[in-house]
Amino acid sequence: MEMEFSGEIWFWRGPSPFHFVTVPEDLCDALEATAGSVSYGWGMIPVRAQIGDTVWKTSLWPKDGRYIVPLKVAVRRAEALELGATTTVRLDVDV
Repeated sequence: MEMEFSGEIWFWRGPSPFHFVTVPEDLCDALEATAGSVSYGWGMIPVRAQIGDTVWKTSLWPKDGRYIVPLKVAVRRAEALELGATTTVRLDVDV
């Protein structure tokens, strides 16, 4: 399953501070439908993500009934992404 969307980069100060982009609600429904066959636990969904020319492997995290994409520091630096910027994310879920 492949999907593409745009979203705003936000910061979570939790125990492990990280930057994220939230997957739109309509795409989360499709992800939820496949989660049972691809998740390795805790609702995490492994994906191949891409922003601009930067491609990396990560997992979508479930949060508040939706999924969020964690953005590594290396990705943000490579694509010159700042907090609050809107970016386009491509996801490939291996179903």
